Amino acid sequence: QAQLVESGGGSVQSGGSLRLSCAAPGYIYSSYCMAWFRQAPGKEREGVAHIASDGSTFYADSVKGRFTISQDNAKNTRYLQMNSLKPEDTAMYYCAAGGARYSGSRYSSRFDGCSGMDYWGKGALVTISS
Repeated sequence: QAQLVESGGGSVQSGGSLRLSCAAPGYIYSSYCMAWFRQAPGKEREGVAHIASDGSTFYADSVKGRFTISQDNAKNTRYLQMNSLKPEDTAMYYCAAGGARYSGSRYSSRFDGCSGMDYWGKGALVTISS
């Protein structure tokens, strides 16, 4: 089973920042759609930030404008920069890789995020205090 290696996470106060990292084997990094999902106790898992192999990104409304995906191709690593954190961002965050979803026409398509995730990291806990 391929390994997605996550790092980062931790505890900060509301308004603070954290960065998560996800390192992937080369074939996953270059070909798969990668995303961060989060799950808080008692809540459903939510896909918050997605990046397709072509670099297209998709963010959930709950994090848009606060979270940003970046990447380091030399390290096969993608990062989730999380700014202006809120207590409701508290969750276990998982890096995952799978397929990409697009909508629209052949000449004007829109990246709608990843789905059918085949690989998962072990998770990183993010705790935001008020």
